[in-house]
Amino acid sequence: MHALILAAGYATRLYPLTLDKPKPLLEVAGKPIVGHIADRLQNIPIEKIFVVTNNRFYTDFEKWLQTYSSSKPITIINDGTNSNEDRLGAIGDIDFVLRTKNIHEDLLIIGGDNLFEDDLVDFLRFFERNGSSILLQDVKNIDVAKKFGVVTLDQTGKIIQFIEKPEHPSSTLASTLVYALKKEHLELLSRVKEQGKWDRPGDFIAYLSPRRTVYGNILRGRWFDIGSLDQLEEANKAFQLKEVNKVWA
Repeated sequence: MHALILAAGYATRLYPLTLDKPKPLLEVAGKPIVGHIADRLQNIPIEKIFVVTNNRFYTDFEKWLQTYSSSKPITIINDGTNSNEDRLGAIGDIDFVLRTKNIHEDLLIIGGDNLFEDDLVDFLRFFERNGSSILLQDVKNIDVAKKFGVVTLDQTGKIIQFIEKPEHPSSTLASTLVYALKKEHLELLSRVKEQGKWDRPGDFIAYLSPRRTVYGNILRGRWFDIGSLDQLEEANKAFQLKEVNKVWA
């Protein structure tokens, strides 16, 4: 299995903070978000780590990589785009990496703006037992759930419905952008692109889950989807507190 961190967006909602710095390189508790994510990949059975970014910020990620110590090989990939207008989108970037790097292995996909406390060990064991799976967070509030991809599970944990930002959520289970997907399921990406859905990663799960078996696994600990300054500040406070508690534990 390989891992892919999606870091090619332009984070326009965080302007001007992200005008000259990509969102995954913004610091939380003194460390870039992408560094926190890469840390989670060091002690799980991943062979290679790929980080896909854009032409505008490619050198910034290369500079970060020079300062990051990893037990696994990390490759920074330039998707060739230069602005929010010509971006490939999340699904487009996944497809781009699979094709350009000739990847035919299972893939762990993580959004470059997703911060979480789960160490992913149990999640990958869940994947090994069940097959393609996504991590979920119970946000425990219907109004909050409206902001995310909402999942309905059957009694076995199989996804029976996935709707992006529904007006009337069927549950409070929100999809994080942490997917573990079987290699044969990744072959369906091209069909989603043919439908003109190349941006939101949840559209792939919405397409895949009625056609192939996909499971949902509720993560342990907190999850932060860094889409605004408020969420960035909330994550920063939480991770700073975590570091303080670690020192005094």
